[in-house]
Amino acid sequence: MNEWHGNGPSRDQRGYGRGSGGARPEGARAMPQVRRDAGPGYGRPGTGAGPYRGSVPPQQAQGYDDYDGYNTGQVYGGGGPGGPQQGGRGSRPRPNWGRRIKWTVLTVVVVVAVASVATYFWADGKLRREVDLSKVIDRPEAGDGTNYLIVGSDSREGMTSEQKKNLHTGSVEGKRTDSMMILHDGSNGPTLISLPRDSGVEIPSFVGSESGKKYPGTGRRTKLNAAYAEDGPELLVRTVEYNTKLHIDHYVEIGFAGFANIVDAIGGVELDIPKAFKDKDSGSDFQAGKQTLNGSQALAFVRARKAFATSDLARTKNQQKFLAALANQAASPGTVLNPFQLYPTLGAGLDTLIVDKDMSLWSLGNMFFAMKGVNSGEGTSLNMPMSGIRDGFVIWDKPKVQQLVQQLNNDEKVTVADGN
Repeated sequence: MNEWHGNGPSRDQRGYGRGSGGARPEGARAMPQVRRDAGPGYGRPGTGAGPYRGSVPPQQAQGYDDYDGYNTGQVYGGGGPGGPQQGGRGSRPRPNWGRRIKWTVLTVVVVVAVASVATYFWADGKLRREVDLSKVIDRPEAGDGTNYLIVGSDSREGMTSEQKKNLHTGSVEGKRTDSMMILHDGSNGPTLISLPRDSGVEIPSFVGSESGKKYPGTGRRTKLNAAYAEDGPELLVRTVEYNTKLHIDHYVEIGFAGFANIVDAIGGVELDIPKAFKDKDSGSDFQAGKQTLNGSQALAFVRARKAFATSDLARTKNQQKFLAALANQAASPGTVLNPFQLYPTLGAGLDTLIVDKDMSLWSLGNMFFAMKGVNSGEGTSLNMPMSGIRDGFVIWDKPKVQQLVQQLNNDEKVTVADGN
């Protein structure tokens, strides 16, 4: 039974059948009064139809007063021509592009970081740390900057008979030093110094790398490359340090096959050859001008010496020029950022590269970038200062060598004139 208060209708009956004067039939559901200005958007969401007759109670629909049933001007569903469909059944939430971009960037960073760490450990594990500089005795005090002794050997290790023939290396057993350079990396730019293999030097006292026995110095003089042939890298480092008074921090050696493989892995090295020359022993046959050298051509270029009047001194200049160009290309973004070139280049080089036990991949990378600096003009390249050639020996200019070493130890700009 309906409860009345005064003379007016109850809340449940107010507005029902307005205009007809009748009361709401028992059990009938109260419907809100439709405003005449409600517009076509009033009603079922998105239909533009009349009063809402769905299962959602009118008092829960947006736009209705909780008690009097009148529309307040906001329409449930917001459908209708030109109107936004806020909250409608068929609407989709806007994509959160900021969130998507953030997660995409984060994913890329994580993938790159993981790949970089994996590459580092893979490459670091391939380094052949076979030279123990702790066996070198009576070493000079280390100066500022870092000094690398870079050695190119004539090792035929891992080469087939066909490769030896194509590379014009011959089949001599063992290995000897074919080129030697000191690379100083300091705050005044890199300095690359070639040590002619025919340099006359004194073999000092040393400890045998295999026997551990100490051999006293006798004042014996010989060519620099003989030190390597006598007792390997450790005696070579000892001899260079004794005759220059320059501390060597790291040792790096590469053989014929490794050198050619690196050049081929990066797609060849572009070089400007100022004058045509030909050398039968090395297999060199070059025209003047810019050209891209493959592995076998590059090896022939750095080994040629009989085609030049100054023989080994001219060859050291060509070696400096080519190694700087090689490092420049190997350290370029086109190689470093391209996995299809980076991994073959690392694999080709690290498999045949011999370094000292304290050499890290980071130090090796610094060496390549320092070499690249020489090529780009940021550094200096020269031969060891010499005073002449006597009995087939290249004689160093001792006062100039002393001045050069002092400048390197103090990490000063090198002003010593070229030795050639």
